[in-house]
Amino acid sequence: MALQLIALSPIVLISSYLPFASPSNFSYPAIFNFGDSNSDTGGLVAGIAFPLGPPNGQTFFLKPSGRFCDGRLTIDFLMDVTGMPFLNPYLDSVGAPNFQTGCNFATGGSTILPAKANSTSPFSFGIQVAQFIQFKTRVHEILAQDKKIQQFLPFEEYFGQGLYMFDIGQNDLDLAFYSKSDDQVLALIPTILAEFEIGMKELYYQGARNFWIHNTGPLGCLPRIIATFGMDQSKLDEIGCVSSHNNAAKLFNSQLHARCVSFQGQFPGANLTYVDIFSIKSNLISNYSQLGFKQSLAACCGYSGLPLNFDNRINCGETKNLNGSFVTAEACNNTAEYVNWDGNHNTEAANLYVSSQILTGKYSESPLLGDSHLLAISEI
Repeated sequence: MALQLIALSPIVLISSYLPFASPSNFSYPAIFNFGDSNSDTGGLVAGIAFPLGPPNGQTFFLKPSGRFCDGRLTIDFLMDVTGMPFLNPYLDSVGAPNFQTGCNFATGGSTILPAKANSTSPFSFGIQVAQFIQFKTRVHEILAQDKKIQQFLPFEEYFGQGLYMFDIGQNDLDLAFYSKSDDQVLALIPTILAEFEIGMKELYYQGARNFWIHNTGPLGCLPRIIATFGMDQSKLDEIGCVSSHNNAAKLFNSQLHARCVSFQGQFPGANLTYVDIFSIKSNLISNYSQLGFKQSLAACCGYSGLPLNFDNRINCGETKNLNGSFVTAEACNNTAEYVNWDGNHNTEAANLYVSSQILTGKYSESPLLGDSHLLAISEI
């Protein structure tokens, strides 16, 4: 029987999601994640002391958790399905983190291309890959000296058997639009993806075999992007998103898919899955009311009111003097009614919807193989 989650409200989903999960259907002993804020479980906060205070984390963790969200991320829900704990950030050394079932190298603001001096995150994809290599080397060294610490570190075979997840590239496109023409942004995509492929190959040479790649979402539907680039109605599509940014995301995804097919062909030993996050998130934004949401393009935590509730001058949770008055970017009363959390990231409710759709298997493809590693989970 297929997993039926699509028509349920976000609140019902949150309360009923986990009982459907069957850890036995997920065979990976560890997960190693690379990416940006969409899957950052605390890396940027730990790495550069990035200020991410309340109300972030209020829905699930009841306090800031290092996540750019009111609660859990898509990767958190996927970890729940495996029966494994949430991934600890590689950069967080406080609190005796346990890395036995994986490690998270993702950090908010990260790009595929090398970071610049003014980048939000210095931990671009190449750095994350280098951190993984250092992590793997140190694990081998430590285990050779002291087997007692095995309970906190992956078994050596986990590096070959584990799943390597990727959700990165959105920031490369996002940042490019601030300094380049639309055509120049599109022309930059092959360079971005060439850098991504270099990192993928390096991980393969390090023994990685199972790759799980999320394409990028509809960038033009973020409240921040609409507020910045969409004031001219002619630049918006039929659902109110900025066309130029979504077109760039579509081209990026098309070329990413082609790279995945090519990579699979070059390395037959690889087991690669491409996940269409763009379609999942676009469907959510287009059909939000039928899915139990009340706002698709407005930020839950922001300032200025509808339709976007976003002001570039003030971040979620901040209090500032704007035009002579002190104002606060506060959270909405019911986060489950909103798709967007802070103008840039999904709410926990939206992340739950995304994860539920991933688990149906309908949006996952293994190039040249034509199947999905998670199809078994949709038949329970």
